[in-house]
Amino acid sequence: MIFKIMKRLCQVFVTLGLFVSLLGQHALADRLKDMTSIAGVRSNQLVGYGVVVGLAGTGDGSSGLTLQSLQSMVSQFGLVTDASNLNAKNVASVMVTAEMPAFMKPGQRLDITVSTISGAKSLRGGTLLMTPMLGADGETYAIAQGNLVVGGLGVAGNDGSSVIVNIPTVGRIPRGASIEKMVDTPFQSTENVLLNLHQSDFSTAMRVADAVNEVFGPEVAVPLDASTIKVRAPVDPAQKVSFVSLLENIEVDPARPAAKVIVNSRTGTIVIGGDVRVTPSVVTHGSLTVRINEDKQVTQANNIAQNDQGVVIAPGEAQVNDDTEIIIEQEPARAFIFDPGVELSDVVDAINGVGASPADMVAILEALREAGSLRAEIIVI
Repeated sequence: MIFKIMKRLCQVFVTLGLFVSLLGQHALADRLKDMTSIAGVRSNQLVGYGVVVGLAGTGDGSSGLTLQSLQSMVSQFGLVTDASNLNAKNVASVMVTAEMPAFMKPGQRLDITVSTISGAKSLRGGTLLMTPMLGADGETYAIAQGNLVVGGLGVAGNDGSSVIVNIPTVGRIPRGASIEKMVDTPFQSTENVLLNLHQSDFSTAMRVADAVNEVFGPEVAVPLDASTIKVRAPVDPAQKVSFVSLLENIEVDPARPAAKVIVNSRTGTIVIGGDVRVTPSVVTHGSLTVRINEDKQVTQANNIAQNDQGVVIAPGEAQVNDDTEIIIEQEPARAFIFDPGVELSDVVDAINGVGASPADMVAILEALREAGSLRAEIIVI
């Protein structure tokens, strides 16, 4: 009995070990839906020009563009008026933007963003009037209208002081646009599904094709280049959705990326890829600090005069002289050696050990690249 129990426990432990091992392998893999996008299945940007009304005196005022828009809108209701008779202090001209996902059908709704384009101070409390939303081809794909939600706040005093919290000149309308026209996609009409990698890599493209062929059979997927993999889809359009559902959940272990060093010149941020290598080299690093202290030295001048009673000393004007002190400090140069097979952690530890600033680190990396010792590409963004 004890032997059977021990045997059963061993089987359980072996099963758990295999399960943990499989979890570790899948933890390194990515789904195709996270690595790729399907060609032709994309969102579309929409934009429109509209008018926001109902503002509490924070509108455009005497803006000519807004007054002309008001006059044009009023004329659509059979009213005739002159722009000089209108006041736009409660009205603002705005641009309306939205992103229309793929496969959106007429009647579905979109979130929209409304932004001022003239002199309005705030859109709080405003209502967007009916605004056509146009695509890149100039066609109307949606109609926007509704009450704005503004997260910003602006307050001004009579003495000219003001406080602005966040951005009161931009607002959103959740589900504020209604789709009027569908954007055609080639998804159902094409014989193949083209997968585009988010990051181009020949090795990753080959791995994706191998993983797809392993699931669906040989020669179903063919890599076309470093970015695109062509996958043969079912002939029946009704089966294409289920096929893509299986396809996008296939897990692939991406290839290791190219060795790169990314430098943000504005923030001083430096990102070093894990595959960066350095060949044997010697680096000497030192720093020179120059400090200049400016001071003023005041000297009291005296006027000396002689009369019948003797010498008289009277205080005169004080003289102010510049007193400049220049201090130069130079730290001794520190040298460190990169041995063969140095990896990322060794590079970072060596550079941090000499107290290098981000600018010094960039200089060291550029010098290593010029010397041919840095096995990586430096990209400045």
